[in-house]
Amino acid sequence: MAMPDAIARPRPLAWRALADAWLPLIVLAAMLAAIGMLRPGVFGMFGLNLLFKLSVPLILAALSQMLVVALGDIDLSTGAFIGFVTCVCAVHLDAEPLTAAALLLAGIGAYALVGALIQLRRLPSIIVTLGTSFVWTGCAVLVLPAPGGVAPAWLTAIPRLSMPLLPLPLWIAAGLALVGHLVVMKSSLGVLVRGAGGNPRAMTRAGWSVLRLRVGIYAAAGACNVAAGLALSALTTSGAPNIAPAYTLLSIAAVILGGGSFVGGIVSPAGTVVGAMTLSLVGSVLTFLSVPPVWQIGAQGLILVAVLFGRVLTRGRA
Repeated sequence: MAMPDAIARPRPLAWRALADAWLPLIVLAAMLAAIGMLRPGVFGMFGLNLLFKLSVPLILAALSQMLVVALGDIDLSTGAFIGFVTCVCAVHLDAEPLTAAALLLAGIGAYALVGALIQLRRLPSIIVTLGTSFVWTGCAVLVLPAPGGVAPAWLTAIPRLSMPLLPLPLWIAAGLALVGHLVVMKSSLGVLVRGAGGNPRAMTRAGWSVLRLRVGIYAAAGACNVAAGLALSALTTSGAPNIAPAYTLLSIAAVILGGGSFVGGIVSPAGTVVGAMTLSLVGSVLTFLSVPPVWQIGAQGLILVAVLFGRVLTRGRA
């Protein structure tokens, strides 16, 4: 009798994982259905490109946040760092590419140092990253005191590339979801990433350095944020210190919407990508409904609460 019980025990976990994976996709489909009813002609190549082009930098920022959340941490400097990257792109990337590369690499190195500081001093990540957000804002103001500058032509030409079958943003989203799933969920490196957040003591007993893992994960998160800043500069063609403050909370919301958890070790790269795409569509839906922009943040919060409530219901059923 013990064997059937042991076999049946993992079924609730499988049901929970399936529900967590499908809920964000259902919400995205509902958003697209609402847009289709409001603007039936939007589902062409041009319309889909307009709908999803702003989701690319948010997807990259959400993946950066996902790596930090996998450790059980929270990064409150995401938006400020992305603003710093856009300023570097607007001022130095075209005229002084080596200077721009050095500044961006220094930013990634600073992210790694933040991870080391949190690990060595046992500091709460929410406090440390909140402090570094002010540092990044100050650095951005030093590079570009007021909104302006010009992004390189080669960078701004990327969003205008024509792709077969689907617009470029959807290809990028699918590629990032696939690569993230293979790296985080299917590879040995992903086991280390999730293990460092889910059970760091076990990782230490197994001979792994949690300090090195945290430093590497924070450096990878910084690299994702650099990519997010480049993608945002390609769309806006300029830079500004306060261009992306909303990305901090939106990236956290995308991770949780996609099935992540603050306890560490529980994340979903594909779900995070879908969550970021869903949140990026809220503004379009509200615009089509002639709702004032000040309601967008509230609507995004309601979507997040609704998905979390649905997740609680499905887990309760399991």
